[in-house]
Amino acid sequence: MNLACIQRPARVLVAALAALGFMLPATGAFADDAQYPSAAQTPVVSVGPQYDTTHVYVANDDIDAFVNSFLATFGGKASPRAVFTVTPTPSKTASQYVQTPVGMLSVFAFQTPVPYPFGNERTGYLVTDIDKAVRAARASGADVLVESFDDPIGKDAIIQWPGGLTMQLYWHTKAPSYAPLDYVPDNRVYVSKYEAQNFIKRFLRFSHGKIVADNHRADGAEIGKPGETIRRVRIQSGFGNMLVFVTDGKLPYPYGRETTGYDVPDLDATLAKAQAAGVKLLVPAAQNAEGRTAMVEFPGGYVAELHQRAK
Repeated sequence: MNLACIQRPARVLVAALAALGFMLPATGAFADDAQYPSAAQTPVVSVGPQYDTTHVYVANDDIDAFVNSFLATFGGKASPRAVFTVTPTPSKTASQYVQTPVGMLSVFAFQTPVPYPFGNERTGYLVTDIDKAVRAARASGADVLVESFDDPIGKDAIIQWPGGLTMQLYWHTKAPSYAPLDYVPDNRVYVSKYEAQNFIKRFLRFSHGKIVADNHRADGAEIGKPGETIRRVRIQSGFGNMLVFVTDGKLPYPYGRETTGYDVPDLDATLAKAQAAGVKLLVPAAQNAEGRTAMVEFPGGYVAELHQRAK
């Protein structure tokens, strides 16, 4: 039988379905390679992990206790507190920037209702050029939830990756200059098996990062699921460290509530300082794939992971 005779009706059927509004799914290779550029085709927009901040939202009554306990635990300093409008629509928030040797915070205590989608973004990444960064994120497969807007000291945008990871990109009118961190924290990401590979691929393109470890049978005890296995992926890029946990989403508290994991030189000493400053120990120190780990909650409700890498 002539192959063309077989293929022609198939092409006619596809065309007819398209005319009726039915779209056949594209193959993974076509949908990916045709729509998105490679990492080599996107600009490098990262500045350094010492400029990447975890966004923490607390109540006005808790901001002093939170900032003081965080500094007592890790050392460092906080900027003077001021009230700003940090969203593109009307709002007011008391805000502080907290610098420590193990990671940075942007702390917000809103005095008005928080406009959507603010409060959902977990981190702020400083970029070399906000417009280039937004284009690069979009070209890599991210959605743009909030287009670029002015803030009191620069510009911001909110983006979201496949799997739901939401983050801020920001740029300062006057470029900041901070010393490198003593210990670079982990951006801890939880994602489903359905979007994990999609997310990882897109983020690597945007960040120009690399996978330094990928264990498909990691011990689930690290995230409160002993006896189970999970996928554990470590990524490094100009934005710092990212630790991706691929799970079924059935997580015991407090796992998944934390956004950042802090690398410390002495976990026991750090936990002692934290508890003396009013920080709750949620999960006692235990072994993990790279050393020891614990989970804590700071005044105001901020949950964090602390870890000490094995020597």
